[in-house]
Amino acid sequence: VQLQASGGGLVQAGGSLRLSCADSGRTFSSYALGWFRQAPGKERDFVAAIDWSGTITKYADSVKGRSAISRDNAKNTVYLQMRSLKPEDTAVYYCAAALHNMAVHDRAYDYWGQGTQVTVSS
Repeated sequence: VQLQASGGGLVQAGGSLRLSCADSGRTFSSYALGWFRQAPGKERDFVAAIDWSGTITKYADSVKGRSAISRDNAKNTVYLQMRSLKPEDTAVYYCAAALHNMAVHDRAYDYWGQGTQVTVSS
């Protein structure tokens, strides 16, 4: 599994972004996937997760109602659509893959992408 995140950038508060994370491997559809974020000086936090089939999702309270995680197993890609962005959403966003069940704890994930920076200006 080799995850490559993209789609970050600078956006004004209230704006939207769609993050993507592509896998170059052959077993993408077997994994649960998650998005995490880490702001400067803070711990890495759970954002959203999706099961292998794409039918079960989970969100952190901080993004619930403003974000949508989805996956396209044919394209080996997971997405995180974010809207109504706030300055507190500023962080490096990481995608991760879990061999077993989707989870909110980062220790449950086996593979990590390199991160993409999201900066929300006020």
